[in-house]
Amino acid sequence: MDLSNLTPAVGSNKAKRRIGRGPGSGKGGTSTRGHKGAKSRSGYKQKIGFEGGQMPLQRRLPKGGFKNINRKEYKAINVSTLNELAEAKNLATITIADLIGAGLVRKKQLVKILGDGDIKRALTVEANEFSKKAEELITKAGGSINRV
Repeated sequence: MDLSNLTPAVGSNKAKRRIGRGPGSGKGGTSTRGHKGAKSRSGYKQKIGFEGGQMPLQRRLPKGGFKNINRKEYKAINVSTLNELAEAKNLATITIADLIGAGLVRKKQLVKILGDGDIKRALTVEANEFSKKAEELITKAGGSINRV
C-alpha cells in the first residue's frame, strides 16, 4: 500500500450542488435564498445574538449581582517578595516608588502587603495597607511600617 492506492471512503465526498445555473438545475432563480428580505441579498451578515426580531436571550435575562462603586482594589505583594527585593537592591526602606521601579506595581495602583513568607532584615515598608500577619512579621524582624 502506498499513496497512489489511497482513495476516499465511499460516501465521504458528495458532489457539490451547483447553485444558480438556470431553472433546469432545480436550484436556479432565487438560488435557494428565497424571495426578498435581507437574507436574499449579497453581503448579508446576521448580528450576533439576533433572533429574527424576537427579544434576544441576553436581553431577556435579568442582570445579576451587585457592583460596589466604592470598591478599592489593591495589588497584593507578599513579605517574601519584599525580602527578595531588599536583598537584590540592598534596600533598608521600601517605598511604593521602589515597587513601581521593580515592575511589581503600576503607578496608580494601591498596594497591600500580605504576610506570606518570611523576612530576614529590618525594613521600613511604605504601602497603602498591611495585613495583620505582615505587620507582625515586619515588626518582629525589627522593621517598621508606614501607611500612605
